[in-house]
Amino acid sequence: MSSSKKGFWAITLILIILIIDQIIKITVKTNMALFDNISITDWFNIRFIENNGMAMGIEVTGKLFLSIFRIVATFAIANYIYQLVKKDFKLPYILFVSMVFAGAVGNIVDSVFYGVIFTESTPTQIAVLFPPEGGYGAWLHGKVVDMFYFPFFSFTWPSWIPFLGGNEFEFFKYIFNFADASISVGAIVLILFYRKTFALSFENKKDSEN
Repeated sequence: MSSSKKGFWAITLILIILIIDQIIKITVKTNMALFDNISITDWFNIRFIENNGMAMGIEVTGKLFLSIFRIVATFAIANYIYQLVKKDFKLPYILFVSMVFAGAVGNIVDSVFYGVIFTESTPTQIAVLFPPEGGYGAWLHGKVVDMFYFPFFSFTWPSWIPFLGGNEFEFFKYIFNFADASISVGAIVLILFYRKTFALSFENKKDSEN
Protein backbone atom coordinates (compact mmCIF):
# COMPACT_ATOMS: atom_id res chain seq x y z
CA MET A 1 0.00 0.00 0.00
CA SER A 2 1.33 3.44 -0.92
CA SER A 3 2.18 6.08 1.68
CA SER A 4 -0.61 8.33 0.42
CA LYS A 5 -3.21 5.61 1.02
CA LYS A 6 -1.83 4.94 4.50
CA GLY A 7 -2.07 8.65 5.25
CA PHE A 8 -5.64 8.68 3.95
CA TRP A 9 -6.71 5.81 6.20
CA ALA A 10 -4.98 7.35 9.22
CA ILE A 11 -6.76 10.68 8.68
CA THR A 12 -10.08 8.92 8.05
CA LEU A 13 -9.82 6.93 11.28
CA ILE A 14 -8.88 10.04 13.27
CA LEU A 15 -11.87 11.97 11.90
CA ILE A 16 -14.29 9.10 12.58
CA ILE A 17 -13.14 8.83 16.20
CA LEU A 18 -13.33 12.60 16.72
CA ILE A 19 -16.82 12.86 15.22
CA ILE A 20 -18.20 9.94 17.26
CA ASP A 21 -16.56 11.27 20.43
CA GLN A 22 -17.97 14.77 20.05
CA ILE A 23 -21.45 13.59 19.05
CA ILE A 24 -21.64 11.48 22.22
CA LYS A 25 -20.30 14.26 24.46
CA ILE A 26 -22.53 16.99 23.06
CA THR A 27 -25.59 14.70 23.23
CA VAL A 28 -24.88 13.85 26.88
CA LYS A 29 -24.09 17.42 27.92
CA THR A 30 -27.19 18.91 26.28
CA ASN A 31 -29.60 16.23 27.50
CA MET A 32 -28.40 15.25 30.98
CA ALA A 33 -27.82 17.15 34.20
CA LEU A 34 -24.53 16.59 36.00
CA PHE A 35 -24.43 13.17 37.75
CA ASP A 36 -27.55 11.94 35.96
CA ASN A 37 -27.43 8.18 35.37
CA ILE A 38 -29.13 6.05 32.73
CA SER A 39 -28.95 2.30 33.38
CA ILE A 40 -28.71 0.38 30.13
CA THR A 41 -28.04 -2.93 31.89
CA ASP A 42 -26.92 -3.96 35.38
CA TRP A 43 -23.30 -3.46 34.33
CA PHE A 44 -23.57 -0.68 31.72
CA ASN A 45 -24.55 2.86 32.65
CA ILE A 46 -24.44 6.29 31.09
CA ARG A 47 -23.41 8.53 34.00
CA PHE A 48 -22.59 12.14 33.22
CA ILE A 49 -19.62 13.62 35.02
CA GLU A 50 -16.99 16.22 34.17
CA ASN A 51 -13.35 16.41 35.19
CA ASN A 52 -10.42 18.81 35.01
CA GLY A 53 -7.78 16.15 34.80
CA MET A 54 -6.47 13.26 32.80
CA ALA A 55 -8.16 10.09 31.59
CA MET A 56 -10.44 8.25 34.04
CA GLY A 57 -10.93 11.44 36.07
CA ILE A 58 -7.39 11.65 37.47
CA GLU A 59 -6.89 15.18 38.73
CA VAL A 60 -3.74 17.26 38.38
CA THR A 61 -2.82 20.77 39.43
CA GLY A 62 -3.13 23.56 36.89
CA LYS A 63 -5.86 23.33 34.27
CA LEU A 64 -4.17 25.77 31.90
CA PHE A 65 -0.86 23.90 32.15
CA LEU A 66 -2.61 20.60 31.47
CA SER A 67 -4.41 21.97 28.39
CA ILE A 68 -1.18 23.41 26.95
CA PHE A 69 0.69 20.18 27.72
CA ARG A 70 -1.98 18.16 25.89
CA ILE A 71 -1.74 20.40 22.83
CA VAL A 72 2.06 20.15 22.69
CA ALA A 73 1.88 16.37 23.14
CA THR A 74 -0.62 15.95 20.31
CA PHE A 75 1.57 17.97 17.94
CA ALA A 76 4.41 15.59 18.79
CA ILE A 77 2.21 12.55 18.10
CA ALA A 78 0.96 14.09 14.85
CA ASN A 79 4.55 14.56 13.68
CA TYR A 80 5.31 10.97 14.71
CA ILE A 81 2.40 9.67 12.60
CA TYR A 82 3.61 11.76 9.66
CA GLN A 83 7.07 10.21 9.97
CA LEU A 84 5.55 6.71 10.14
CA VAL A 85 3.61 7.29 6.94
CA LYS A 86 6.59 8.89 5.24
CA LYS A 87 8.86 5.94 6.15
CA ASP A 88 6.25 3.44 4.99
CA PHE A 89 5.58 1.65 8.28
CA LYS A 90 2.84 -0.97 8.27
CA LEU A 91 -0.72 0.34 8.23
CA PRO A 92 -1.99 -1.42 11.40
CA TYR A 93 0.77 0.21 13.49
CA ILE A 94 -0.01 3.61 12.02
CA LEU A 95 -3.72 3.16 12.74
CA PHE A 96 -3.22 2.20 16.39
CA VAL A 97 -0.97 5.22 16.92
CA SER A 98 -3.67 7.28 15.20
CA MET A 99 -6.21 5.99 17.73
CA VAL A 100 -4.07 7.35 20.57
CA PHE A 101 -3.74 10.66 18.74
CA ALA A 102 -7.46 10.94 17.98
CA GLY A 103 -8.39 10.23 21.59
CA ALA A 104 -5.98 12.87 22.84
CA VAL A 105 -7.38 15.44 20.41
CA GLY A 106 -10.95 14.51 21.39
CA ASN A 107 -10.29 15.47 25.01
CA ILE A 108 -8.36 18.58 23.96
CA VAL A 109 -11.48 19.81 22.15
CA ASP A 110 -13.32 19.72 25.49
CA SER A 111 -10.51 21.52 27.30
CA VAL A 112 -10.08 24.23 24.69
CA PHE A 113 -13.67 24.95 23.63
CA TYR A 114 -16.27 23.64 26.07
CA GLY A 115 -15.81 26.39 28.64
CA VAL A 116 -16.65 28.94 25.95
CA ILE A 117 -19.46 27.22 24.03
CA PHE A 118 -21.46 25.66 26.90
CA THR A 119 -23.20 26.95 29.99
CA GLU A 120 -22.31 25.15 33.20
CA SER A 121 -23.72 21.70 33.89
CA THR A 122 -25.05 21.23 37.44
CA PRO A 123 -27.14 18.53 39.17
CA THR A 124 -30.20 20.70 38.52
CA GLN A 125 -29.30 22.36 35.22
CA ILE A 126 -28.71 20.97 31.72
CA ALA A 127 -26.07 22.82 29.71
CA VAL A 128 -26.95 24.99 26.73
CA LEU A 129 -24.80 24.96 23.60
CA PHE A 130 -23.73 28.37 22.23
CA PRO A 131 -25.51 30.47 24.89
CA PRO A 132 -25.85 34.18 23.99
CA GLU A 133 -24.49 35.18 27.40
CA GLY A 134 -21.33 33.11 26.94
CA GLY A 135 -20.00 29.91 28.43
CA TYR A 136 -19.01 28.85 31.93
CA GLY A 137 -15.27 29.41 31.50
CA ALA A 138 -12.43 30.74 29.40
CA TRP A 139 -10.51 29.26 26.50
CA LEU A 140 -8.36 26.28 27.57
CA HIS A 141 -10.33 25.94 30.81
CA GLY A 142 -13.11 23.61 29.67
CA LYS A 143 -14.02 20.42 31.54
CA VAL A 144 -13.77 17.02 29.89
CA VAL A 145 -17.09 15.17 29.58
CA ASP A 146 -17.17 11.52 30.71
CA MET A 147 -20.13 9.14 30.59
CA PHE A 148 -19.35 5.42 30.22
CA TYR A 149 -19.62 3.53 33.51
CA PHE A 150 -19.22 -0.25 33.70
CA PRO A 151 -19.68 -1.51 37.29
CA PHE A 152 -19.27 -5.18 36.36
CA PHE A 153 -19.31 -6.37 39.95
CA SER A 154 -18.66 -5.24 43.53
CA PHE A 155 -18.06 -6.80 46.92
CA THR A 156 -16.95 -6.01 50.45
CA TRP A 157 -13.50 -7.12 51.50
CA PRO A 158 -13.57 -9.58 54.44
CA SER A 159 -12.90 -7.88 57.77
CA TRP A 160 -9.84 -10.03 58.46
CA ILE A 161 -7.86 -8.62 55.50
CA PRO A 162 -5.40 -5.93 56.72
CA PHE A 163 -6.03 -2.38 55.48
CA LEU A 164 -8.79 -3.48 53.06
CA GLY A 165 -11.15 -5.25 55.45
CA GLY A 166 -14.67 -3.84 55.40
CA ASN A 167 -14.03 -1.61 52.38
CA GLU A 168 -16.10 -1.79 49.23
CA PHE A 169 -14.45 -2.90 45.97
CA GLU A 170 -16.00 -2.15 42.61
CA PHE A 171 -14.81 -3.28 39.21
CA PHE A 172 -14.81 -1.20 37.00
CA LYS A 173 -15.41 2.05 38.91
CA TYR A 174 -13.87 4.55 36.49
CA ILE A 175 -16.08 6.68 34.25
CA PHE A 176 -14.61 7.45 30.84
CA ASN A 177 -15.48 8.67 27.36
CA PHE A 178 -15.03 7.45 23.80
CA ALA A 179 -11.75 9.36 23.43
CA ASP A 180 -10.36 7.67 26.55
CA ALA A 181 -11.37 4.28 25.14
CA SER A 182 -9.59 5.07 21.86
CA ILE A 183 -6.40 6.01 23.72
CA SER A 184 -6.57 2.92 25.93
CA VAL A 185 -7.24 0.43 23.12
CA GLY A 186 -4.54 1.95 20.91
CA ALA A 187 -1.97 2.07 23.72
CA ILE A 188 -2.68 -1.47 24.96
CA VAL A 189 -2.37 -2.98 21.48
CA LEU A 190 0.85 -1.05 20.86
CA ILE A 191 2.35 -2.24 24.15
CA LEU A 192 1.31 -5.86 23.65
CA PHE A 193 2.10 -6.33 19.98
CA TYR A 194 4.21 -3.46 18.64
CA ARG A 195 7.00 -2.80 21.12
CA LYS A 196 9.66 -3.80 18.60
CA THR A 197 8.07 -1.66 15.90
CA PHE A 198 7.95 1.28 18.31
CA ALA A 199 11.66 0.89 19.09
CA LEU A 200 12.45 0.50 15.39
CA SER A 201 10.61 3.71 14.52
CA PHE A 202 12.94 5.71 16.77
CA GLU A 203 16.01 3.90 15.51
CA ASN A 204 15.05 4.90 11.98
CA LYS A 205 14.59 8.46 13.13
CA LYS A 206 18.06 8.53 14.66
CA ASP A 207 19.55 7.00 11.52
CA SER A 208 17.94 9.68 9.37
CA GLU A 209 19.32 12.43 11.59
CA ASN A 210 22.93 11.11 11.41
